[in-house]
Amino acid sequence: MRTYREPQTLADGPSVLDRMAQILAARGIDQATVDALPDEEEPYSALEALSAGMLPRYRDAVAEHPQVLAWARQVADQAVAPSTGARRQVTTGPSLLMAGVVGAGKTHEAYGAVRALVQAGIGVRWRATTAADLYAELRPGADTDAERVLAAYSRVPLLILDDLGAAKSSEFVEEQTYRLINRRYNHMLPTLITTNLPIKDLKTCLGDRVTSRLAQMTTRVSFESVDRRRLQHAA
Repeated sequence: MRTYREPQTLADGPSVLDRMAQILAARGIDQATVDALPDEEEPYSALEALSAGMLPRYRDAVAEHPQVLAWARQVADQAVAPSTGARRQVTTGPSLLMAGVVGAGKTHEAYGAVRALVQAGIGVRWRATTAADLYAELRPGADTDAERVLAAYSRVPLLILDDLGAAKSSEFVEEQTYRLINRRYNHMLPTLITTNLPIKDLKTCLGDRVTSRLAQMTTRVSFESVDRRRLQHAA
């Protein structure tokens, strides 16, 4: 027959600290020596961790556009610490719609904006995708959980949605874009959107419901009509 020990409360025996001291003493370790050890530094800084998660081309991206930098400050101001003493995290905030020709530097600025937040000491959980890649992930398939994919992009505190309007217009594209934008609109989640299209063309491509929400949730940032990639290549 099995026998069971009566459960002990903390008051029944030595405290955890006392027990630890006994273990250290039994091993010939001086408690004062342990107390004097410096705190171990994190192996990677927040900025190094951010760079590791970025596409190689944008690891050194720096935001320079005044409106993009102003956005980063606004999002940082609205960041909230989950607990006392914890680093403040991106929660809610404004969004940007960055419009301009191909190669104008919109994607570079978007990644630079994320870097600016991290440099300001703000914790950022973020994702980045092109609109075309997003639709590819959402298309039905044997190994695809489209709802889980959409939820991940809808709920992440900060999203970079690149090249909106570049994919061929269809009922599927309009529906999935609406579901994503509407969720982020309702939860006031900061979103950095880039597009090569004027608003009137976005409306034709994505429908009234999407463009109406984009008009309300984003500040439009216009980029100069210069393809910087070609200029850099020519230089």
